[in-house]
Amino acid sequence: MSKKTFTGGLNSLFETKKETQRVKVGRPRSNKEINISSQKGTIPGETRATIIINEQLLDKVKAVAYWDRELVKETINKAITDYIEKKKPKPRPIDTRKKEQEQNQKLIKIDGNTARLPEY
Repeated sequence: MSKKTFTGGLNSLFETKKETQRVKVGRPRSNKEINISSQKGTIPGETRATIIINEQLLDKVKAVAYWDRELVKETINKAITDYIEKKKPKPRPIDTRKKEQEQNQKLIKIDGNTARLPEY
């Protein structure tokens, strides 16, 4: 007689040896093509960015996110979106954007990755 484990509850005592399928938990993997290392581990349409921010301001942003029951990135996205809608900036000239892209390419050390120009 085989040794029984009680991790599956009472029903596991009566089951014969058969495969049980595990349910995958968590966010589904995206099928997007990763162009630059800052996109690794993000969902389509997102990229990773590092900023320097005032500590007191960051604490206030975290407080807003906590009380609104949302992620800090969602709070920051809403704030930036509201600011951009009020400001209504013109797109940067294409030559300036290409020059910045070339500078960023020099910083990227991973072969095969390329930066892309954002769409307006």
